[in-house]
Amino acid sequence: MIIIINKGRNMKKVIISIFTFFLFTGSLFANEVNIFSARHYDSDVQLYEKFTAKTGIKVNVISGKSGALEKRIAEEGADSQADLYITADAGRLGAFSSNLQGGLVSDAIKSAVPSNFRTSKWVGIAKRARIIYFAPERVSGAELAGLTYESLADPKWKGRLVIRASNNIYNQSLVASLIKNNGKGNIAKWSEGMVSNMARSPKGNDRAQILAVAAGEADIAVANTYYLALMLSGKKGPEQQAAAKKVKPFFPNQDGRGTHMNISGAGLVKGAPNKANAIKLVEFLLSEEAQNHIVNNTFEYPMIEGVSPHPLVVNMGLDFKQDLKTKVVNYGKRQADALEVMTAAGWK
Repeated sequence: MIIIINKGRNMKKVIISIFTFFLFTGSLFANEVNIFSARHYDSDVQLYEKFTAKTGIKVNVISGKSGALEKRIAEEGADSQADLYITADAGRLGAFSSNLQGGLVSDAIKSAVPSNFRTSKWVGIAKRARIIYFAPERVSGAELAGLTYESLADPKWKGRLVIRASNNIYNQSLVASLIKNNGKGNIAKWSEGMVSNMARSPKGNDRAQILAVAAGEADIAVANTYYLALMLSGKKGPEQQAAAKKVKPFFPNQDGRGTHMNISGAGLVKGAPNKANAIKLVEFLLSEEAQNHIVNNTFEYPMIEGVSPHPLVVNMGLDFKQDLKTKVVNYGKRQADALEVMTAAGWK
């Protein structure tokens, strides 16, 4: 189906693929829910199958990268058949919130998810921590004592740090959190110190940072917790498994607000044609059964109480202090400021 909007000399064509038409045609008349998901786990599909078996509600999934999915939802507007947008990072959900609507406020959701990990438009379904990894043979206990995100800019780490690029959403949310807690001016100076301390120009994903420490290219790295567990599991091959064993995790800011926490989350799309079913699916994702399935397949932390993470994550330590003070909604609100200070500092 093609809709043509005439704007004088400019003609905009909005193309809705035949595939999407047949996938979602009749969704208003069937017991369905439509998900646009930027999560790339086969285990999520298995989870949706469990939901269907329990409720009889069919789950239609469109998968893709977050930017492409967001663009599609925004461009389709009122014609979009998306009910839920599922992705990683509160900053991403926050930045997309104008395309989401309120309604994720059922008693089951509010009782399961702490208030700092949800809004009326989106809620966390799993947690992740962004921490520091170090080479135990090159980093002393004295250097680690009292280590914070803020102190990574200390000159003693000059030439010893690796971290992803400034356009990475995980880093943007971390820096947004730092701005919320320390002020934009202070974190502008901190960003300059971070750039000065980098052992190399930022490149690669989180696993690449851990691999750099294992290879001796740097002494410390910043990466999310589940990446180390993924490497240790052997799912990324024996070489990465061996490399992961050469580094150790460290949870910063234990004497203060606690370690930076983020989420994977689900947002309720504006105009969702199957809103009630979407809410039911979110409630299911926050059930004990679903949370056990998530953490044992993705190595994330559970969102709800009473569920243990995967043993490889447990081995990293569970007694660390989480930052439960900084509401993750601030990651989206401060995202532009975060990118501004990193770019100004020359953080590539």
